[in-house]
Amino acid sequence: MKEGAIRMEEAIKVLLVDDHEMVRIGLAAVLETEDGIEVVGEASNGLDGVRLAQAYKPDIVLMDLVMEGMDGIETTRRLLEHCPECRVIVLTSFIDDSKIYPVIEAGAFSYLLKTSRATEIADAIRAAARGQSVLESQVAVKMMNRFREPKKPERKPLHEELTDREMDVLKLLALGKSNKDIADDLFIGIKTVKFHITNIFAKLGVEDRTQAAIYAHRNGLGE
Repeated sequence: MKEGAIRMEEAIKVLLVDDHEMVRIGLAAVLETEDGIEVVGEASNGLDGVRLAQAYKPDIVLMDLVMEGMDGIETTRRLLEHCPECRVIVLTSFIDDSKIYPVIEAGAFSYLLKTSRATEIADAIRAAARGQSVLESQVAVKMMNRFREPKKPERKPLHEELTDREMDVLKLLALGKSNKDIADDLFIGIKTVKFHITNIFAKLGVEDRTQAAIYAHRNGLGE
């Protein structure tokens, strides 16, 4: 048996979570005609979905995404916290990025559209029970394209552009020291201090000493 698969000697227990009664009735009627699949419960909202999942311990949860109150994304997250062995199959009308990626990150196992045929939904349930994920074709393409996107290089903190001497000046400036005090502490001339401060402002994108000091403290440089 494949690692993580559900034992198939018994019927696959399915919980329906959808806020449309007719959708639940239709799904239940269709799935009850499928060999090896048993609908053990129906929930009309996310909170009831989590509660029933804890009570019935289903193998598979068919999850709607857009529901009043707690949506399918948060419901999936909470449900899997309590019932980590469940497999959540999203069954929705939406394929926009704001729905797909968050629910996959929340732990959804498969993603289908409500336009899927009854046999496709039943096959996805059996596949999930075997440990095999099923993604609607448009969703699969989106996921593949996302992984193909080149990663943006991480931007270095602005203060890493400062020279060692400019960093010294910034730290003293952040302590509230005047140009004369900075010059005395670093044994350099006041004109040199002003030169460094001008460079610091330009590199940090700040306009005055106050903004420079705030930047320094936010980045742990003024301690």
